[in-house]
Amino acid sequence: MSRHIEFRRIADATLADPITLFRDALQAIYGPFDCLPIPDGNIHRFHIPGDKPGNLNGWYLLFANGIAAGCFGSWKAGRVHTWSSRKPANHLEAQLIAQRIKQARNQREAEQHQRQQAAAVEALRLWNAGAPADADHPYLTRKGNKPHILRQHGDVLLVPLYLGRQLVNLQRIHPDGGKRFLSGGMVKGCYSPLGIITAGQPLYVCEGWATGATIHAETGAAVACAMNAGNLLGVGQCLQRQRPDAVLIVAGDDDRQTEGNPGRTSAIKTAATLGCGLVFPPWSGAEPLELSDFNDLHQWRKTNT
Repeated sequence: MSRHIEFRRIADATLADPITLFRDALQAIYGPFDCLPIPDGNIHRFHIPGDKPGNLNGWYLLFANGIAAGCFGSWKAGRVHTWSSRKPANHLEAQLIAQRIKQARNQREAEQHQRQQAAAVEALRLWNAGAPADADHPYLTRKGNKPHILRQHGDVLLVPLYLGRQLVNLQRIHPDGGKRFLSGGMVKGCYSPLGIITAGQPLYVCEGWATGATIHAETGAAVACAMNAGNLLGVGQCLQRQRPDAVLIVAGDDDRQTEGNPGRTSAIKTAATLGCGLVFPPWSGAEPLELSDFNDLHQWRKTNT
């Protein structure tokens, strides 16, 4: 009998109400949750609707004795949501909630660290087992990129992500272009490097690896590939601390057909926060609107000019 089924049979109605309220709060953020949460004060994982099948990026922790309180969130998004069944009636109840929230955060951080360490070990194992990437890999051919430092495991490209000098994660790119990081691995503040950072010379920060390889090929400059728009700022801040002598430039995507244009928006915000340079693909006006980055533009120009 599963723990979820066993829990559904708990007869204490005084527990059922706060547990249902907690589930309602969780569902309001992440969508349908198909079972009642387990109020045992331990971290439990769950699938977030919209994530890839099998991924358990969601987590929650719930205490239900006394005044019910807990936390929930997503390993992928990183945000933590706190919850309690009602406002504390006195100082002791407020102190109890604060202690439970602190305990929940500590448990989450400890488990996250364990997941990150396990992913780093797996990244190193796969990297060491891989061979230099084939120049004719279907993804590289479509993108018009050389393999540079990439490795290959079977037919899967391995893109290394570093935090400082430490390999902490891999982005695995399949022949059809599907991309996945190692489960639990670090991404925030991590990047995949191209070229050598030189004092007084441009150092570009961009999103995807193919975009970075295109910029590196066209300029000869060093590039740090942040892998997504939300990571541009974290990577830029790390680079400013590590290499303040380089000329930092954000090379943003221009998601012209996406509502809110997240690529351009994040790039502008990042460059403003860092006080550094900013460039976007120099559209002529003839390019299709679905093109969004420097690699898209480079590939289109090869066949249309």
